[in-house]
Amino acid sequence: MIITMIILFIIGYTAIALEHLLKINKAAFALLLCVALWVLYIFSASSIVSGSSEFLVFAEDVSKEHLSLFDKIISFVTEKQIIEHIGDIAEILFFLIGAMTIVELVDVHGGFSLITDWIATRNKKKLLWLLSFITFFMSAVLDNMTTAIVMIMLLRKFIGNFKERWLFAGVIIIAANSGGAFSPIGDITTIMLWVKGNITTGGILPSLIIPSMLSVIVPVLIVSRLLKGEFTRPITTFDSESSNHLETARYLKRSEKRTIFMLGLGSLVFVPIFRAVTNLPPFIGVLFGLSLLWIYTEVLYQRKQNIPEQDKARITIILGRIDIATILFFLGILMSVAALECAGILHDFSTILAEKIGNIYVINILIGVLSSVVDNVPLVAGAMGMYPLANDTIIAASADPAYITNFVQDGTFWLFLTYCAGVGGSVLIIGSAAGVVTMGLERINFVWYFKNITLLVLIGYLTGAAFFIVQELWIFPLLR
Repeated sequence: MIITMIILFIIGYTAIALEHLLKINKAAFALLLCVALWVLYIFSASSIVSGSSEFLVFAEDVSKEHLSLFDKIISFVTEKQIIEHIGDIAEILFFLIGAMTIVELVDVHGGFSLITDWIATRNKKKLLWLLSFITFFMSAVLDNMTTAIVMIMLLRKFIGNFKERWLFAGVIIIAANSGGAFSPIGDITTIMLWVKGNITTGGILPSLIIPSMLSVIVPVLIVSRLLKGEFTRPITTFDSESSNHLETARYLKRSEKRTIFMLGLGSLVFVPIFRAVTNLPPFIGVLFGLSLLWIYTEVLYQRKQNIPEQDKARITIILGRIDIATILFFLGILMSVAALECAGILHDFSTILAEKIGNIYVINILIGVLSSVVDNVPLVAGAMGMYPLANDTIIAASADPAYITNFVQDGTFWLFLTYCAGVGGSVLIIGSAAGVVTMGLERINFVWYFKNITLLVLIGYLTGAAFFIVQELWIFPLLR
């Protein structure tokens, strides 16, 4: 059954990749794959989970004593594993819905015009460098998914031709993922490692800032050589979802647009602060910001009686413009990966890497490439489970203390894992939250991205990785 699940997963991913040829939305394949994998898993759960320590703890619950072994296994899958995974995924989905709504609300009210008016250049090369720079550093403060949403909305203000815009969007994906890799709050995996104490802010910033920058600079240098001349801004705001664009912005003063922009951007920037202070999931912080914007816009419409009702961008209207197909795609693909994780497939693969290869640099580079196919969260979680955080006691008891020092806090393994899992997700468009969101917003197909962007990502990824290795083996030892 395990082999069947792997084959089915490959077939499902292939169907998603060939969406434009099959002319069927990728969300449909993702949902079908999700259902099929969980059906296969629950039918084979008896042989997979019966001996696991997690199941044994669950089975010892007094409330489960009256159940047979088979019923306990079914209960474990349906009441624990599925509920836990759907809870984790719901956090991502609600965060995505909240962030997309905030960005769309700011856009419709003309908030982004403050930035687009500030960017005076018409040169394509300069625009590429400027957008890459903004994306890279914004992603270190926001998460890469939110940054991608914001930057794609900005990009639509500059480039009208969708094929040309795709090239810029590909670079935005790279910059968003690379920018999130050197910050403890820039990506889900960095947050995981940071919260668990595997890395610290003082360790990750000096070690990963240059490798992460190189992973962006090299692709941008290559792409900039392909761009010539100047661009012409679209006459009207590009709206891929609706032919009737709301005219709300023309009724607002510049100060009102500025207030909405600051509230929207502030809401997104506030999320990591909110999480650090309250320890609550990020989606709650996003919903808090969304509620403030909701209240402000409603009060604004009450004051401005000159806006026709059909031009008022109320939240209820904005929610109807959100791409629900992208949300369902996220649900399907993340639940599919969850089924593989529950079946132990991802953990077994990580173990094989450790036993057959051993070299921490090679392992992490492979994990990075693999994270472009499989979600990097379970991959990083599997690595954290395989390699416990080392301390002085563990090092002293080890037969190879020098090797184990790679796994101390801010050790080489954890820092390189952070870089590879974050940057490697850009290799394929479906390999990161930023990529999937951009894929949904811009309708970029898998094959186009693979043909035009993947090689650029690999060159930048390996350049940054090479610098990290040189830095750890030669540069830092000389400075210490």
